[in-house]
Amino acid sequence: MQKLYKRYIDVIVRTNKNGEQTPKQVIWENGTGYSIDKIIDVERRASRVGGCGLCYTCVISGVVRYLYLEKNRWFIESHQP
Repeated sequence: MQKLYKRYIDVIVRTNKNGEQTPKQVIWENGTGYSIDKIIDVERRASRVGGCGLCYTCVISGVVRYLYLEKNRWFIESHQP
């Protein structure tokens, strides 16, 4: 079984006039971007890889992923290469 780790990534976000943030696209280190197809849920919770923050349960390219906003940085739970 592959080990999970915290992968910090760039995220394109829409911020509305009330300050609410909605992630729209994730961008990997190599510059490849993937649109977020759907946000299923948003809740404050701990990550399986350590740390906690606002967790966005997202569908990205047909796969459910957990995207976290931890303080002022975004990370995704990812498998070791």
